Amino acid sequence: MAMTREKTTEYSNLFVLSAWGFAIVISSFVFLYIGYWIDRMLNTAPSFMFGLFLLAIMLCVGRLYRDAWLMRGGKR
Repeated sequence: MAMTREKTTEYSNLFVLSAWGFAIVISSFVFLYIGYWIDRMLNTAPSFMFGLFLLAIMLCVGRLYRDAWLMRGGKR
């Protein structure tokens, strides 16, 4: 059974979205842990933890938007 081009495109879009979801979750937890570690060392809880968590979310969403824009065929 040969897959049609549209079906392949649907699956590739699904894989791209799931990869971005995974990247957002992993980077959020990594930055959250690094912020927690810095806060524990400097006794400034929860300043760095929230700051780095928000930074991770903003960076991932920004990259997702940029990649979506480039996939769509837009120019910078």
